[in-house]
Amino acid sequence: MKAYHKVLMMIASLSLGLLFLFPMWKIYLKAPQYPEGLEMHIWVNKISGDTEGSLQNFNILNHYIGMEPIHAESFAELKIMPYIVIFFMVTGILVALLGNRKLVLSWVVMLMIGGAVGIADFYMWLNKFGTNLDPTAPIKVPGMTYVPPLLGSKTLLNFDALSLPAIGSLGIGLAILLAGLVYFFSRNTVQVKTAKKVMA
Repeated sequence: MKAYHKVLMMIASLSLGLLFLFPMWKIYLKAPQYPEGLEMHIWVNKISGDTEGSLQNFNILNHYIGMEPIHAESFAELKIMPYIVIFFMVTGILVALLGNRKLVLSWVVMLMIGGAVGIADFYMWLNKFGTNLDPTAPIKVPGMTYVPPLLGSKTLLNFDALSLPAIGSLGIGLAILLAGLVYFFSRNTVQVKTAKKVMA
């Protein structure tokens, strides 16, 4: 790998740091009680809202329809994920320093698998909270569940929910894209070296 390939690989690794600076996912909720809307921000290590009281208001609405309250302490994933992100950042830098093209591919594949597992876990999280309802809730609609959309919008009774990736997720996309480009462009370097050996 050439020097600029290594630099690009380092940038790919460090771009995962966006996950610590910005939320990776956002859920917007609009309800008659909150016409201005509520936002829940899901970070790599915590859950918050766009304002100090947003998460509390989410839990107030959840109480009426029988959903469990949402607290970061309830999710073991939020304790584990920061270490996983750091692992990928450190190993990505090591791969850049080693300059091995096959290791770049392995890193990209592992990161994509990790992202897919994260999305699947997020879906199961939404499904658990939306279907495991308290039978003594003030508002009960037979057969009704409240699973927010994994991606996109959905109407739940008189609530409008919208789920979208946030800026933190851009770090994962950049890491995969940049590392993929390193793997692709470094192919020419390998081909040139192979041709020189054949001609020698």
